[in-house]
Amino acid sequence: MSKVVVVAIDGPAGAGKSTVARTVAEKLAYVYINSGAMYRAVALWAMQLSLDLKDHLKLERLAEQARIEFEPGSTRVVLNGNDVTNAISDPAVSEAASIVSAVPGVRRALVAEQRRIAEGMSVVMEGRDIGTVVFPDAAVKIFLDADVQVRAERRSKEMEARGHAADVSEIASQIAERDKRDATRADAPMVQAPDAVYVDSTGLDADGVSDAILRIVRSKVSNGKDVGRH
Repeated sequence: MSKVVVVAIDGPAGAGKSTVARTVAEKLAYVYINSGAMYRAVALWAMQLSLDLKDHLKLERLAEQARIEFEPGSTRVVLNGNDVTNAISDPAVSEAASIVSAVPGVRRALVAEQRRIAEGMSVVMEGRDIGTVVFPDAAVKIFLDADVQVRAERRSKEMEARGHAADVSEIASQIAERDKRDATRADAPMVQAPDAVYVDSTGLDADGVSDAILRIVRSKVSNGKDVGRH
């Protein structure tokens, strides 16, 4: 039997990780796991309960209790039996998720869950620390980046498509602040793994980035041959 393959895609907010990871997973017939959605789901639940985001112990317990599910072949995210796909796209939830994700206990709980979900199957997982912490032995590691202004414009279009108001300048400022917070947090900071392939998506569309990553995956795990679910 062919080995199970993990494709880890890391990078900052707005680099296009989710869109590209979904496409790559679909074309490889792998399972797509959005780790960022897991942190946003916990953040959403904390907000619904009006929890103080500075209360690390309560946030850790919340992360341990959260039942987060991904539907194969779908972009739906289910939290405790409820579809929260649209709710976690709210800018306020994304901002809260950046704070929640810096809590060591929350990260421990969700990293354990991410590893459990990926057991025994080939996956494409994207986030901030997949190749450095969650799956340091991943067969393929990608660090996907882009210019801050380009990332802000992309995020603005995504938000508007979901019916949220968007100001590019404000989003660019928020992204820059989040980059700094993610890169300097004490627990599992966002850094490029030494063996990760750097991909700059600034001048590429989603198809161009997906094709580039697919070439990298196939060169690393199958000597250029097609690969599929194992």
